[in-house]
Amino acid sequence: MANESLSKAKEAKNDEFYTQYHDIEKEISAYLEYNPDVFRGKTVLLPCDDPEWSNFTKYFAQNFENFGLKKLISTSYAPESKRYKFGYVPTLFETEAPHFDADKSKTHGKIFILDHDVTGDGKINVEDLQWQYLEGDGDFRSQEICNLRDQADFIITNPPFSLFRQFLAWAMDVDKKFLIVGNKNAVTYKEVFPLIKDNKLWSGRTEWAGGMWFETKYEDVDRVINGVKMKNVPSIWFTNIDHGRRHQPLALMTMSDNLKFSKHKELKGKDSYYHYDNYDAIEVPYTDAIPCDYEGTMGVPISFLDKYCPEQFVIIGMAKRGAGDPALKSKVYTKEDYPNYSDLNATPVIITDGVPKNTYPRILIRKKQ
Repeated sequence: MANESLSKAKEAKNDEFYTQYHDIEKEISAYLEYNPDVFRGKTVLLPCDDPEWSNFTKYFAQNFENFGLKKLISTSYAPESKRYKFGYVPTLFETEAPHFDADKSKTHGKIFILDHDVTGDGKINVEDLQWQYLEGDGDFRSQEICNLRDQADFIITNPPFSLFRQFLAWAMDVDKKFLIVGNKNAVTYKEVFPLIKDNKLWSGRTEWAGGMWFETKYEDVDRVINGVKMKNVPSIWFTNIDHGRRHQPLALMTMSDNLKFSKHKELKGKDSYYHYDNYDAIEVPYTDAIPCDYEGTMGVPISFLDKYCPEQFVIIGMAKRGAGDPALKSKVYTKEDYPNYSDLNATPVIITDGVPKNTYPRILIRKKQ
């Protein structure tokens, strides 16, 4: 159901998914636990946002003084520039402002800035947010938003799913820290995996299991809670901000103990792990079944990245057509080998009872010496 939801979202470019407040709070807390001063004296940019709806703006504005922020900038995308407009009606917050402009409300993005006490109550919080219309529609690729990116220290947002590749490249163009939401399968993209392999990008603190629940305006929803439409999408956080869970090594059994005691039927009672026919590596179908005493190359699920500790393992590459390195293959099938040779070349293959069978895409790892 979750993967089907994501596919529909990608096909229709349904990008109106709003991250829940408690999910933001849970994720950000991990970085603060690792480094309480991570945001102190820094400027945080929240692009691709919708400050009047977004929990990102609310969360950082409410915690402005707690985090010791220097400046908070949040920008939105013009309603008329969105593919789906949902019968746009401006909020009272906007219409009651002295500088409200009915035409700009539809065609221009908005910028919210928080950097000092406006109300005079001695505190800097959400009540002190000031806003104006942007010169353009708020597209993150515009020079106007690029200029804001260049003055920020952190870029944090839930970018449009349909533009994830472009947004990540946009964030990586400058030497900034970032935290963004994307779908799990993005780790297999040819534009993304090399960054993970080179430790320039990694999984955030929140566990992968279960996906994430988003508020949405679409009719195709999975739940309605207290009148709020909710959609579950297999999403994770991508970041280059350090957190403690990333440095916690996995507690693992030896190969022999896995074959004796593993809870997984694919391994328990077997004589050995399968060895791929087209990669010099063993098949490890579950992260908790990684043998702690194996010195060779192992193929593990992409969900391994949820538990990846760079002090414990080295990522060698991706075993998947497109995102993988052809040089890692030990064999390339031809039509003389099997009629379905093209499919077999897509992922690692195991031979059972003389029949070749594709596994899922795998990350190739080795124990760090």
